[in-house]
Amino acid sequence: MTRPATHIWRLLSWGRTLAKHGALRGIERDPNTPDQVKRLARIARLGTIQPREPDYAAAFQDIGPAAIKLGQSLATRPDLVGEVATHNLLALQDSLPPVPFAEIEAEIARSFDRPVTDLYATIDPEPVGSASIAQVHRAVTVEGRQVAIKVLRPGIRERFARDIATYEWAAAHLEALGGEASRLRPSLTIANFKRWTTSELDLRREAASASELADAMRGFEGYCVPSVDWDRTNGRVMTIEWIDGVKISDREALIAAGHDLPELARRLVLAFLQQAISAGFFHADMHQGNLFVRADGTIVAIDFGIMGRIDRRARQWLAEILYGLITGNYRRVAEIHFEAQYVPSYHSVEEFATALRAVGEPMRGRPVSELSVGQMLDGLFAITRDFDMQTQPHLLLLQKTMVMVEGLATSLDPTINMWDVSAPFVREWIRDELGPEAALADRLRTDVATLMRLPDLIRRIEDRYPARGGAPDPPPLPEVPLMWVRTSERRWPGYVFAALIGAAAVAAASLAGLLG
Repeated sequence: MTRPATHIWRLLSWGRTLAKHGALRGIERDPNTPDQVKRLARIARLGTIQPREPDYAAAFQDIGPAAIKLGQSLATRPDLVGEVATHNLLALQDSLPPVPFAEIEAEIARSFDRPVTDLYATIDPEPVGSASIAQVHRAVTVEGRQVAIKVLRPGIRERFARDIATYEWAAAHLEALGGEASRLRPSLTIANFKRWTTSELDLRREAASASELADAMRGFEGYCVPSVDWDRTNGRVMTIEWIDGVKISDREALIAAGHDLPELARRLVLAFLQQAISAGFFHADMHQGNLFVRADGTIVAIDFGIMGRIDRRARQWLAEILYGLITGNYRRVAEIHFEAQYVPSYHSVEEFATALRAVGEPMRGRPVSELSVGQMLDGLFAITRDFDMQTQPHLLLLQKTMVMVEGLATSLDPTINMWDVSAPFVREWIRDELGPEAALADRLRTDVATLMRLPDLIRRIEDRYPARGGAPDPPPLPEVPLMWVRTSERRWPGYVFAALIGAAAVAAASLAGLLG
């Protein structure tokens, strides 16, 4: 287990990098930042010269691969890092200098325990992409198929494990301070981040996500997912069908190829709704570099490392929330927030509905060019604090993806109205899923499943409470403070001392670098 002093050393080192890019200034000025965090920030920036305008994206880029991914994750949390940082982090480029091809080739051979020539006829030594976790090369299989090979960077799993351990440690201590830090649930944010990166660091999981999404979208015309070559895929290497097409962000090339841009924009929005609401499994990294358009107009998605999942009940709530905002039924939207226990019951449904109206009314009937989904989401974030609404990370990932989809759709068709496109789809889905027939079928499924569990439940009750010879339940035990909890409370002065020593060492190292 990593020692607290090691975590503090890492945090101070990263804090110093943040300070050099002016990224600690906002933390120190935020009235919701705990005093303990402000003190550590001041220690970390000792001796640095902070620029006037903070550059959060550059700071995370300099810290390293895990920080790049964390920065992209924090771009979904304007409630946690603020709107200025969120917009800056959206520009964070997940790119690093490529690993030499000889190392990539050796990694492929080592992962399959066989020569590369047994698998691929040729591999282009120049990567087509080099990101924080992996890089991609174009290749031809021995059977002659055009493919893309994604290979993990050597040692990346170990580096991520080390950094995430410190993120967890810091988030737990921040949340333990209570107040606003507790409401924002940083520990849950890091837990979700860890889950996403664990999936990305096992390329079999990414391949499985691609396969699952392909199944979910099979009946949706004009959208496809590349097929996976499972014989050439393992935990460190993924081989997938090569895609020839135009990047969806290249508007001029799409026009030159004769594509109908408003139709592409509409289909992109509907594809997202099909994934998020109908399937409950969506591509959560739908930025402009991960979507292509084939010659026949088909939209093709790549890079399935970050996927979102929403259970059926949450999808029903989501659909009703969207439809309520579209139609102006703010009372029903407010009721759903209380039914889902997003908002504590001691608040007023009517007051929450009025707050939602203040956010929703300005956007209704206007094109995205005048008022965007992103602006609406910013407004919703602003009222959550007033109603003590705890953060829902799974919905934040969905909201981030909605903003991405909106941006791409708007770049293709500036006059598109996201709500007009969404309304028929959501209305039909609600009718099919929440209408009388659907409710009856759902009730029958639930009741039958309950009846099927009864025999097992009775057996467990008999095991727990036997007819004869059963021991009585033990009496309630008093709460006794644990010795090591008290000890840990006395260690805080030691941690502060370690922080001061760490800061001095970091400053000395920086000074030595300048003098050298």
